Amino acid sequence: MRAKRLVLLATLSTSLLSLTPAFAAPVLAPHRAVYDLVLDQASDRSGITGLSGRMVYEFNGSACEGYTVKFRFVTQIATNENTRLTDQQTTTFEDGEGKTFSFVTKSFVDQNLDREVKGTATREANGLKVALEKPSAGSVDLAKTQFPTQHLVELIDKAEKGETFYETSLFDGSEDADKVMTTTVIVGKKSEAPDTDPERPALAALAKDKFWPVDIAYFDESKGGGEEVPEYRISFKLHENGLTRDLVMDYGDFSMTGKLVNLSLFPVPQGECKP
Repeated sequence: MRAKRLVLLATLSTSLLSLTPAFAAPVLAPHRAVYDLVLDQASDRSGITGLSGRMVYEFNGSACEGYTVKFRFVTQIATNENTRLTDQQTTTFEDGEGKTFSFVTKSFVDQNLDREVKGTATREANGLKVALEKPSAGSVDLAKTQFPTQHLVELIDKAEKGETFYETSLFDGSEDADKVMTTTVIVGKKSEAPDTDPERPALAALAKDKFWPVDIAYFDESKGGGEEVPEYRISFKLHENGLTRDLVMDYGDFSMTGKLVNLSLFPVPQGECKP
C-alpha cells in the first residue's frame, strides 16, 4: 500500500511554470493534525476484510526557513488469512525556494523494520538529480518537476483564482524515490462547513473557515504509453492555510477515509527573509 504518498495531502505540486512563482505565496500554517483512518470499501480482489489506523502529520517552517514535514501513518489491515500492522514514518525538508528536497522514510511491518529510503533531490537546469543513500547509494536523473510544498502553494493559488482543473507533476521521494508523478487536479466551489460537519469540533477556531473540495489523481510517468488509469486518487477539503481534512484515499481495489480528530496550530514565523 502506498502510504507514503499520503504526505501529499498536506503538501501537494505545480506545472513547470511554478518553479519560479510569479505570485505571492500564501502563508501556510505550521500545525499538527491527527486523523482517524477506517476502511471505506474493498473489492474481493483486494482480500481486505477490515482496516483501521491513524495518521499524524506535522508541518513547520516558512518560505524563509524552508519547510519540514514529519509524517506517520499506522494501519492495521485484516485479510482472510491474517492481520498485519504497518507503520510508515517519514521526515522531509524542502528549502524555501524549492531547489532541494531531502527525505527519509522508514517502513515497519509488525514492528520490524522492512525498508528505509533516504536521499536528497536537487533541481537543476535541465531536470532533477536524486542522490540516494539508502537502501543503497546511487543517483537517478529525472525530468523537471517540483516538490510537495510547491504543489500546495500552486494549488491554493489556482483555487484562489477560480481555476477548476489543471495538470502538473511532482517528486515526493516516495516508494523507491525514482519517479515523477503526473497529477490532474480538480478544484470545487469554495464553501463553509455546516454545523453538522463531524470535523467541526477538531477544527475549533477554524470551524467557520471556508475550504475548497479537491480531487487529485496520480499517474506514474515512468509507465508511459498514455496511461489512463491513475495509480490512486485522493480527495479532501483544503483550507486557505494549507490544512487538509475529510480525506478519501482510493487505491482502486480498496479505499479508506481519514477524519480530522485533533488539530494543534503552531506560531507562524514572523519577519522578513534575511539575505
